Amino acid sequence: MNIAGMRVRITIEKNETVIDKYGNHKSVWTDYFTCWASASKGNTKADEEEAAGHTEEEDRMNFTVRWCSETDAVDSKHYRILLYGRIYNIVAVDDQGFRRKSRKFTAELVER
Repeated sequence: MNIAGMRVRITIEKNETVIDKYGNHKSVWTDYFTCWASASKGNTKADEEEAAGHTEEEDRMNFTVRWCSETDAVDSKHYRILLYGRIYNIVAVDDQGFRRKSRKFTAELVER
């Protein structure tokens, strides 16, 4: 693991259910953890999909972070990553051989 390569600051957000004063349940994203990561482009092949009559490139990123108890709890269903104001949904989590040194998150850019 290249510690010097971890040059971007990411925020991991958690999806939680909040109850307002009327008893309504709302799903909100709250900041869970902020850490340094190395970010690299996802697949080397060009992934494209047809949407609304035009072709869009699929933007995937790989984020590698150091292992800690906070990053150990991150899964692909309840967490997402913020990088420079962009939102990335976590698609896959790789434990890097279960050595408890690093974790790799594969994420897709969310279209807004």
